Amino acid sequence: MPKNAFYAQSGGVTAVINASACGVIETARKHPDKIGTVYAGLNGIIGALTEEMIDTSQESDEAIAALRGTPSGAFGSCRFKLKSLEDNKAEYERLIEVFKAYDIGYFFYNGGGDSADTCFKVSQLSEKMGFPVQAIHVPKTVDNDLPITDNCPGFGSVAKYIAVSTLEASYDVRSMAKTSTKIFVIEVMGRHAGWIAAAGALVEDYGIPVVTLFPEVEFDQEKFLAAVDAKVKKHGYCTVVLSEGCHWPDGRFLAEQGTRDSFGHAQLGGAAPVVANMIKDALGYKFHWAVADYLQRAARHLASKSDVEQAYALGQAAVEKALEGKNSIMPTVVRESSSPYKWSIGEAPLSEVANVEKMMPMDFITEDGFGITDACKEYLYPLIQGEDYPAYDDNGMPKYVTLKNETMPKRLPPFEI
Repeated sequence: MPKNAFYAQSGGVTAVINASACGVIETARKHPDKIGTVYAGLNGIIGALTEEMIDTSQESDEAIAALRGTPSGAFGSCRFKLKSLEDNKAEYERLIEVFKAYDIGYFFYNGGGDSADTCFKVSQLSEKMGFPVQAIHVPKTVDNDLPITDNCPGFGSVAKYIAVSTLEASYDVRSMAKTSTKIFVIEVMGRHAGWIAAAGALVEDYGIPVVTLFPEVEFDQEKFLAAVDAKVKKHGYCTVVLSEGCHWPDGRFLAEQGTRDSFGHAQLGGAAPVVANMIKDALGYKFHWAVADYLQRAARHLASKSDVEQAYALGQAAVEKALEGKNSIMPTVVRESSSPYKWSIGEAPLSEVANVEKMMPMDFITEDGFGITDACKEYLYPLIQGEDYPAYDDNGMPKYVTLKNETMPKRLPPFEI
């Protein structure tokens, strides 16, 4: 008898996470002799704990196919990290209880570093608790900070959006610099790793004077202001690309608000006005600033073609590897060449992925700390190449799908989380 599968989305969503969902569900549907129903958790792993199980078999093939071109999380996501078995045994017991009730033999968890950790724990503990489940992590994170894989689905599309938006806004500033705005500051995501900020720095190749601030480089106010001033004096204007994780030498984030999210991470946001006002106070230049925020990770209209293809391929590979008997792994992107860009699918053990964060290599950052090297550009450009535009309706709006997300009648007692 075929076992059923459970799929869930976790953490911040992306422009292409649904492409991975599409890859998982379409591939599972090709193997009805081995995989029965694919259930999706409503709002991520919380959907398993509260037994809000979406029956994806109620969705048509056309609706599932449309996920490939639809942004954000079609089934809902969550920021919820399972504690260790010792700290909260009840959560794991509940998870296994639900999996038993729905005859789940495959667990596909689509997320970033915290999700890899949860997936690893489930893979290790399910057998000990008497119900073996093959747990496969499907990588996703705009931060591009998962180890071993060459890049993470979601990053290429964010990188493309930030590179293009920074270029367009810089053209605007250049037009107005003679009598008005001379500084444009764009704040991008990236708590500890400056991959997204690096994408904004690509505008240097298009004649834009840009200063980039990375989390990997301690913020030096005097040195930064001097760099900005020099570019304005030479070019008449300057663009600043700022990672939200930019921090002072003592470790304090420029953008720290003093609050924390449900994962315990400091909540960031607001570094752009801090830096813009710093420039105004010290140098007197008029500025505009923007925080890309959700816009950067939701921009399916400007998704990278390679990113969409990899997101789908990794969802597909997760199912195929599970059917090969694999457990406790993450399918990865293996770069075979950058020019022309060629890649293949590999795999990594979750024991080497969970709780490991991949920073930008220091040889990707210029010696002054404010730009990117040719090696970084060689890495980035293939990831933003190609377009995969969504279909548009007669009103000029993209055709994005909203699923029915019909949940099953509950079979178990309620559970408090």
